[in-house]
Amino acid sequence: MQTNTQIQDTLSRPIRDLRISVTDRCNFRCTYCMPKEVFNSEYEFLRRDDLLSFEEITRISKIFALLGVKKIRLTGGEPLLRKNLPILIQQLSKIDGIEDISLTTNGVLLTSDVAKQLKNAGLQRITISLDALDDETFKNISDVAFDVDKVLTAIENAQTVGLDPIKINMVVKKGVNEHSILPMAKHFHNSGIILRFIEFMDVGSTNQWQMDDVFPAKEIANVINQELSIEPAEANYHGEVAKRWQYKDGGGEIGIISSVTQPFCQTCTRARLSAEGKLYTCLFATQGKDLRHLLREGADDNHIKDVISAIWKKRNDRYSELRTSETVLLPKVEMSYIGG
Repeated sequence: MQTNTQIQDTLSRPIRDLRISVTDRCNFRCTYCMPKEVFNSEYEFLRRDDLLSFEEITRISKIFALLGVKKIRLTGGEPLLRKNLPILIQQLSKIDGIEDISLTTNGVLLTSDVAKQLKNAGLQRITISLDALDDETFKNISDVAFDVDKVLTAIENAQTVGLDPIKINMVVKKGVNEHSILPMAKHFHNSGIILRFIEFMDVGSTNQWQMDDVFPAKEIANVINQELSIEPAEANYHGEVAKRWQYKDGGGEIGIISSVTQPFCQTCTRARLSAEGKLYTCLFATQGKDLRHLLREGADDNHIKDVISAIWKKRNDRYSELRTSETVLLPKVEMSYIGG
């Protein structure tokens, strides 16, 4: 019988969070993630047989739980493109040690029925991406024909079934949608929904990132504070990625994720599993470790556990702290491939 083991990397960071990509496909072509110039009709996505099965994902998640993982987040691509996703959530919810299961989505497939199925299967929280409230800006970023109302309806569907808390992720890119910061803040003020602003990051190699395009966390807070007074709030837990701010009038809170200007590598406890079973120890990694072949070639759980443990114990990633003009040019894994 296997026993739980709490492992740490070379910087004494435990492994607590596992982000699982269930597909590399998406129905959006966001310019900061899957630009259409690259991810077009000729782009070769993973074949169905390449993807980990639900049984394989569940098995590997059980092993991660034995190493200290408490939280699982399902990502993509767009995870709701993966058929029968509630079945996977139901399987994951039965794993001993897993305390929290969440999902990140662009929302357009989150109908009321789908939201209900996800909730009933064991999904506890949901994060929905929304980068602007006006259709013109929204479509310029997402590069698809969906209207903002489609996403707002998805948010309502999540609320109706009791997914709580609901978080909204807005990636802010200078010259593109910083004018939407205040309208977004006003819209979700007093709503019970947590709006999180994310600095435009140099994830992958296709989004043409440059520092001049970053709208810094400090400026985001200043824009909001000019009309809606905010003050810093304590983190909910050690390693929380978003710096919390609360409205002074009691209208709720916002979060700002500042991976570029205020790195938080020292408290990162996240591992990432790609849709075809590669383990990445950093969002900005250049390569991953293939675990799928272990699952499919007969390795037992103890062996796989030892492999994952050895990888994590050697982990020394702190890309955002060390970012330079040279590292920005490295061929890093795409965010659409391993999730945010």
